Amino acid sequence: MKGIVTLSCVFGMMMTLTATAKLSNDEVKRLNESAAVLNELRTAPDNGIPQDLWAKAECVVVVPSLKKAAFVFGGEYGSGVMSCKNGSVWSAPVFMQLAKGSVGFQIGAQSTDLVLLVMNRRGMEKMLSNKVTLGADMSIAAGPVGRTASAATDAQLNAEILSYSRSQGLFAGVNLSGGALTPDKDANARAYGSSVEPRDVALGVAHPVLEPASAFLAALRQSSTTSAPAN
Repeated sequence: MKGIVTLSCVFGMMMTLTATAKLSNDEVKRLNESAAVLNELRTAPDNGIPQDLWAKAECVVVVPSLKKAAFVFGGEYGSGVMSCKNGSVWSAPVFMQLAKGSVGFQIGAQSTDLVLLVMNRRGMEKMLSNKVTLGADMSIAAGPVGRTASAATDAQLNAEILSYSRSQGLFAGVNLSGGALTPDKDANARAYGSSVEPRDVALGVAHPVLEPASAFLAALRQSSTTSAPAN
């Protein structure tokens, strides 16, 4: 039995090393840019995401650097990562994709970062389905900004997802209704192997170690423990 356990541990370590090596440069860049977006939240107390809403969020999805060039031909496309809280521990990142038609969605910036807060476990379960349409399968509202959530409307407080955009360092709520969000199967398979389900990663059933995600996870932990400054 001891020999079996030892071999299993060795095999698991090999799988981790192999999975990390298979990540593309774009996926490593996605993780690093997502970490930078989250770090920016801590330095924007007056126009950032309210800390009390951040503390209540079950999951955070970051889609960094949605380029204006991606708006051509009637649609937008972005790649990001999601992590969910299991108790006080953030999960390894799940790679995600976002696609949306251009009607009614004109940010007008050269580069835009998107941050989505999933506010309850039901929303998290929906997010991990094969495909979810924002505003139809899940209720979504443009999130309030500032030091606290005291200015939030009932619609915002009751939404399953609060959405934010950041352009030139400023955060603002954004309407993403109609957008389709789905796990990035290819990226997740490269990161964790084809036998590991994104849902198991997000729920903490699987505990993969992804070295390139260390900065992203550190940013999540720091953001979630940083209090907004007093008025």
